[in-house]
Amino acid sequence: MNNNENANIFLEREPVGKLMVRYAVPLIVSLLVAALYNIVDQIFIANTDYLGSNGNAANNVVFPMTVIALAFTLMIGDGVCAFVSMSLGAREHKQAGDSVGSAALLSASCGIIIAFIYYIFREELLTFFGGRVNEETFRLAVEYFTFIIPGIPFYVFGQAMNPIISADGSPNYVMFSTLCGAMINIILDPVFIFIFHWGMTGAAVATIMGQIFTACMSLLYISKKMKAVNFSRKNLSYNVPLMKRYLPLGMCSFLSQISLVISVASVNIMIHKYGALDPIFGQAEFSQIPMSVIGIVMKFFQIVISIVVGLSASCTPIVGFNVGAERPDRVKNLFTLLLKCETFIGVIAFIIVEFFPASIAELFGASGESVYYADFTVKCFRIYLCMIIFACVNKAAFIFIQAMGKPYISAGLSMVREIIFGAGLTIIMPIFMGLDGVLWSMPASDALTFIISLAVIIMIYKELGAIKNS
Repeated sequence: MNNNENANIFLEREPVGKLMVRYAVPLIVSLLVAALYNIVDQIFIANTDYLGSNGNAANNVVFPMTVIALAFTLMIGDGVCAFVSMSLGAREHKQAGDSVGSAALLSASCGIIIAFIYYIFREELLTFFGGRVNEETFRLAVEYFTFIIPGIPFYVFGQAMNPIISADGSPNYVMFSTLCGAMINIILDPVFIFIFHWGMTGAAVATIMGQIFTACMSLLYISKKMKAVNFSRKNLSYNVPLMKRYLPLGMCSFLSQISLVISVASVNIMIHKYGALDPIFGQAEFSQIPMSVIGIVMKFFQIVISIVVGLSASCTPIVGFNVGAERPDRVKNLFTLLLKCETFIGVIAFIIVEFFPASIAELFGASGESVYYADFTVKCFRIYLCMIIFACVNKAAFIFIQAMGKPYISAGLSMVREIIFGAGLTIIMPIFMGLDGVLWSMPASDALTFIISLAVIIMIYKELGAIKNS
């Protein structure tokens, strides 16, 4: 018997609550830290006199391009994470190693291709995502994006390997490598922006240096430190048959990010269109405020969702192993625990956005802006995120169902949320409500999606109960 065959047997034996904590803490920290790359840039940019809200708006325009790269990253990483966990649960160790080798090559190639496309079409992409709200915002967006692009291959590879490393039983390593990369970014941001006065270029360079460090740590792990998975250079190949098996398992993660991009694009376009018709924000000196503020709100939402996704993704290796080991009772208990935890997170987030939005606005430079900036930020938080509890439960359900090996149901739910409701309502509601319609489209989408998610959750419970009793 191979020495690694029993390495992950604890996933079938330890209490599910204990396992969730073991995987969730490092995953949540790593995702929060990853989210901080863009958020830290925006905080420093917002509090810089020569950048301010124009720089904030530029940062928001570039954000969807990071999400597009992340979509491909998660399709590979989350797909292989679920596939490896199921393979280990079924004692199929060779295919687990082959899938990791295939994912390593695929993610590296994917990152290079995305960076090349971004560089060739950078101005067209920035224009599409609302960058031409005014000349200064567009100039800063081009500057920031141009220097972010070289880090894309490192970002894609490092983030794709993180869930695989977690599935191998080393979530703490993921947390450490991501945390170190973020610390590099946090330390270098003020140096490059305030001391060297490199502006948006400095923020971008600080970001990619952190990403390079994390990618190198990931490469070190998969080449030297794999534990549960038997991996060597012999596993490195573009294994198309295996890709056809593990990529669908990450399809929900891919579609959720791509559909988010569509939703963000719709929001940016509508903000640009209806902001220009607003009596205040239609004025040139205030035209960048709605784009800047919506970016701040999305960054806070990203922090909350990072916690939600980290907690949900921590269940992936546990669910995958127990599905492979035919333990539906443990899967059901874990699902119940997850939904309770995500609801609690949503309640805490709701309290923050409804009662303390002004404090968040101050963090993002409201004291140095006009009163319209602060007032619109408070209004945006209270309306846009008023259904954040439902958003947390929806996201948790999507990821858990994907981890159970039901990628098409999960992907369908995600697309309904982001494209049919997210993009659709963002386009329709402003026709009747103007700029406020853009803000109300988010809670409306979350509430409608929750109705559908609840029906699917009930179905999953019945299915797990039926398997247990069979």
